[in-house]
Amino acid sequence: MTAPVEMTPQAQPEAILEGVGSAAIEGRSPGQIAWMRLRRDRVAMAGGIYIVFLILVAIIGPHLVQNPDTFHSNLINPTFSRPIGPWGGISLAHPLGVEPVNGRDMLARIVVGAQYSLLIALLATLLAVSIGVVMGVIAGYFGGWIDAIIARAMDVFLAFPLLLFAIALVGVIPSTAFGLSGNSLRVGLLIFVIGFFAWPYMGRIIRGQTLSLREREFVDAARSLGAGGPYILFHELLPNLAAPILVYTTLLIPVNILFEAALSYLGVGIMLPTPSWGRMITDAVQYYTVDPMFMIIPGLAIFLTVLAFNLFGDGLRDALDPRSSR
Repeated sequence: MTAPVEMTPQAQPEAILEGVGSAAIEGRSPGQIAWMRLRRDRVAMAGGIYIVFLILVAIIGPHLVQNPDTFHSNLINPTFSRPIGPWGGISLAHPLGVEPVNGRDMLARIVVGAQYSLLIALLATLLAVSIGVVMGVIAGYFGGWIDAIIARAMDVFLAFPLLLFAIALVGVIPSTAFGLSGNSLRVGLLIFVIGFFAWPYMGRIIRGQTLSLREREFVDAARSLGAGGPYILFHELLPNLAAPILVYTTLLIPVNILFEAALSYLGVGIMLPTPSWGRMITDAVQYYTVDPMFMIIPGLAIFLTVLAFNLFGDGLRDALDPRSSR
């Protein structure tokens, strides 16, 4: 007869579990898992850090830089109308140089331009996302003739010549309207035009997601318990649409930044003398052979901002997708 094997204290379950706290076996929420995956994506985190830095610059920067409309004619070569010194007149007093002809500080104008570009892009994106999410959820959940009407409205908006409409609208709007005037009116007009006509992009995505979610078990369970349409829309479907809404919002912001820059480039954006990145590129067209930095600096500002939002949006999409291998 074989003698029973005596378990050592280290092999006993009590000894194994001794000292293991609740934190060691605590599960992670989907948000914690997404944040952990996002932190491992160094490219996306670099884009996010740049976005935070740009937002701080837009908020605090205008109070720290020089007046963007101050002329420094003593820094301009009177013969060639270009900044004195190499690289567009870069110096300690003017880290990004000065403009040709008038000598306005480029850093101050880039900072103020960032404020307007981000303000218009963020508010226009908020308007587009709000309309698109509401219309997409309603169309996807109720279906039928409601879905048909909203889907055809999306097709009409997507086929609308937005750029031509924006140019025409700016031309017919008077200098004072809706209690606003000057740049306040122009900013409000740009937010409306960009945001109101961009909602179908978000609406189509949310409609497709809602069509798949409305057949899920938790929606059937809510219906069986007597829940009405509004309750299911806002308490069952919307929380499950948070991830695609967040991802496509970050990807829509750079599109709106580019559109605002395009409108400013065409002369229907922010009014002079207030600086805008797109308007700065327009002004630099006739001076690029004399002072190429005048065009390179605002072009880099647009490029880096759009790139940062796109990289962060791609990383956020991978972090929130459980099927992603990254």
